[in-house]
Amino acid sequence: MKINGYKIEPGADLSEADLSEADLTGAKLAGAKLTGANLFGADLRGADLRGADLCGADLRVADLFMANLIDANMVGADLTGAKLTSWHWASGGLTGAILDQQ
Repeated sequence: MKINGYKIEPGADLSEADLSEADLTGAKLAGAKLTGANLFGADLRGADLRGADLCGADLRVADLFMANLIDANMVGADLTGAKLTSWHWASGGLTGAILDQQ
C-alpha cells in the first residue's frame, strides 16, 4: 500500500515522513522506522506497530484505538490529544513522551 508516495509495509523506513491526516487503519507497520514522522491526526485504528520506532513522532490527535504498540519505542513522541482507548502497549520506551489529553 502507498500513501502520500510512502510505501506502507512492515519494517519500512518512514523517518520524517509526512503522514498527517493519513488513513492508516489496520496498517501493517511492525518494526517500521517512524522516527520524527508527522502522524498528526492520522487514523491508526487497529494498526500493527509492534516494535516500531516512533521516537520524536508527532502523534497529536491521532486515533490509536486498538493499535498494537507492544515494544514500540515512543521516546519523545507527542501524543497530545491522541485517542488512546484500548491500545496495546508494553515494554517500549515512553521517556519524554507527551501524554497530555487536553
